[in-house]
Amino acid sequence: MSVHGVNSSSGIGTDDGAPLDVVVIGGGINGVGIARDAAGQGLRVLLLERTDLAGATSSASSKLIHGGLRYLEQREFRLVRESLSEREVLWASAPHIIKPLRFVLPVRAGLRSGTLLRAGLFVYDHIGGRKRLPPTRVLRRGQAAAFDALQAHYTRAFEYSDCWADDARLVVLNALDAHERGARILTRCSFRGARRESGLWCIDIESQHGERGTLRARALVNAAGPWVEQVLAGVGVPRRSALRLIKGSHIVVPRLYAGEQAYTLQGRDGRVVFTIPFQDAFTLIGTTDVPCGSTPAAARVSDEEIAYLCGAVGEYLRAPVRPEQLVWSYAGVRPLYDNGEVSASTVTRDYVFEVDAPRQQAPVLSVFGGKLTTYRRLAEHALAELLPHLNRRSRRWTRTATLPGGDLPGGDLESFTRGQLARYAFAPAPMIRRMCAAYGTRIERIMGAARRIEDLGAQIAPDLFAAELEYLRDSEWARSAEDVLWRRTKLGLVLAREPVQRLERWFEAGLRISDCVPVGARHASP
Repeated sequence: MSVHGVNSSSGIGTDDGAPLDVVVIGGGINGVGIARDAAGQGLRVLLLERTDLAGATSSASSKLIHGGLRYLEQREFRLVRESLSEREVLWASAPHIIKPLRFVLPVRAGLRSGTLLRAGLFVYDHIGGRKRLPPTRVLRRGQAAAFDALQAHYTRAFEYSDCWADDARLVVLNALDAHERGARILTRCSFRGARRESGLWCIDIESQHGERGTLRARALVNAAGPWVEQVLAGVGVPRRSALRLIKGSHIVVPRLYAGEQAYTLQGRDGRVVFTIPFQDAFTLIGTTDVPCGSTPAAARVSDEEIAYLCGAVGEYLRAPVRPEQLVWSYAGVRPLYDNGEVSASTVTRDYVFEVDAPRQQAPVLSVFGGKLTTYRRLAEHALAELLPHLNRRSRRWTRTATLPGGDLPGGDLESFTRGQLARYAFAPAPMIRRMCAAYGTRIERIMGAARRIEDLGAQIAPDLFAAELEYLRDSEWARSAEDVLWRRTKLGLVLAREPVQRLERWFEAGLRISDCVPVGARHASP
């Protein structure tokens, strides 16, 4: 079967008849990370995603690149160490979409003592190889502006470092890097089942428009996240590990306080809630940890979770947070490896691989668990597990590689943005700042040789022109207004209904069917 890529300008070409080395099922952070790593090692790779990249859990996280301070209490030292060591690695790879962030952790009477917090933060500072991020420091009321937003009885706090990331863009950039290294990326294309034949996997796929086909591959990677067990059933392999689906919900409200600091707030139940500056004018609040009682695709933020998050923040900040302030809410289902813990908040965030590789038969590797911060290391470990079954040795290369747009001079986004503001002085400054923080050096591929605003084509929505939309469609697999507004950008937070409708009409008018589905030789429907 010949299978083309989904980008009209991708130049991926057609299958020459030889089997693929690896087919990855799942376009979340783990799937794209594995596809990127494998493509960079010269393997023939195809990634299959039934909706949009980052269409589920990987665009619904707390958007933190962090060690997980509370995991120290659970003695998850290996996970915390690996996560902390990744913060600066990922920051260096994509300084346009990842940035350092200072977290303020107030000491609250009756909960974790100041002595315990200090000890935990000392470990947090020293076990992960921190080099560029500043260390923890003690804050006292009257000496730090961070207390201005807090109620008067909070007089002591600790300030420590972690990083923030645009999670959905991190997924897209990994997919883009994988594609540029030779991988094929098929979105809006579903896995229907697979079977082993003559030492290969025969994998049945179906586009959203009903076209069907079959791929052949030497190995299969099941990175389907919350759907990992369904994929195992579809390949006829019994699972040995258990999956625990935990819903994490977040809310977004207008900016609650001045300053760029985030807050780590201890709740009465022992959990923590974060408040994080978000998209300049907003504050992101999260997260909850509750068992997922519905199908992952149907997960929604409940009224009880909204009340919980508002109440947790209201116990710390001077200004109360009310449900009617919400401008956006989202819930993601975390596919965690079930380590037998009773509490949803203490289920491990570590990852586990399950490899099924009968002698002289094609292997399948399934991923259970994981977190945004550890996706790169997870990919390294996954390929180290899988490739020996293909008689290949895995080679580590991603630690020092930048992601598309991340090659900023000196890794300095501020300096780079100043240069772009001067270069494109004819364009609105907020638009250029947003684009620098989304595309990094690849803003050049959108703005090009433009010398006036008219060179960017029609303005489809405020500060959103056809040139950017064409780039997102032709290079980043955007296929709908939702893809643009909530994953490639967060403009959905600020756009009114009329420009959103214009954007929807633009996609309806501008896309060809052949841009959206795999084409070539087809097999008859079973």
